[in-house]
Amino acid sequence: MKEKFTGTDPFQTRQINPVSFALFLVLVRGGILAAIAMDGRVSDSIIATVVIAMMAIGFYLLFALKIANQWEKAVVLRFGKFRGLRGPGLFWIVPLVDTIPAWVDHRVTVTPFNAEKTLTKDTVPVDVDAVLFWVVWDAEKAALEVKDYQAAISWSAQTALRDIIGKMMLADILVGREAIDTELQKIIDERTTPWGITVQSVEIRDIIIPAVLEDVMSRQAQAERERQARVILGESEKQIAESFAEASKAYANNPTALHLRAMNMLFEGLKEKGALVIVPSSAVDTMNLGGLSGMVALAKSQDAKGDAAS
Repeated sequence: MKEKFTGTDPFQTRQINPVSFALFLVLVRGGILAAIAMDGRVSDSIIATVVIAMMAIGFYLLFALKIANQWEKAVVLRFGKFRGLRGPGLFWIVPLVDTIPAWVDHRVTVTPFNAEKTLTKDTVPVDVDAVLFWVVWDAEKAALEVKDYQAAISWSAQTALRDIIGKMMLADILVGREAIDTELQKIIDERTTPWGITVQSVEIRDIIIPAVLEDVMSRQAQAERERQARVILGESEKQIAESFAEASKAYANNPTALHLRAMNMLFEGLKEKGALVIVPSSAVDTMNLGGLSGMVALAKSQDAKGDAAS
């Protein structure tokens, strides 16, 4: 049979559990069978007394016997005054005298919360989704110090998140999720500790900014990457120019080295088949590259003849 529970009304508790319901059925059936067996042997008053007694015991067990799961505690009030905590397992209460206004779950609970259209310090509206992990360590305080501790935790987390967002710039929010998580956990835990609740962790799941601003930030990031690429290219050109300047100083004081370098460059260019090297006439006259070109051409011609003969 389904158990119904609402934690706000102390007179609405888990009415029936399978064990007490089964015992109730056994006693009722036993009373009926006893009445049938005693019919004609004893007086009707005795039969009625036995049946009523067994049904009374059955009704008592139906509402007096309770079961708490391994992860929960039942808060018991007697005439509206705190009596104690019961569970886990089987326990008894006095019907009509004792009530159970709350069944407190001691497992880690996950509560999602968010802040919609919240303005940052630089007046940018953002939507932030987060999740809260918390656990009840004192069932008595959770049941008696706050009316609905689950709703209270959710609202407390939401207001704390809005407060933090309003004190931070958008850029700091986007890059400082871990800092926000830590600060949120500290603030919420301070608020919930008097309720017997500990916040284990807070995690920011998503930060949504306006689509227009997202496009602007994307273009800004692209422009920044292009700027960095140009800076790197400029630094490379500067280094190359400095290397050429140093080389020119070395070649100015040593013409022979300059001639050898030019000859080497020309030779490397002519080694490739089908390569075409264009050399200014002034360089040919100055560095005597004409003779070198002829020698290279003659060598290539002889190589070609040798290949044809073979």
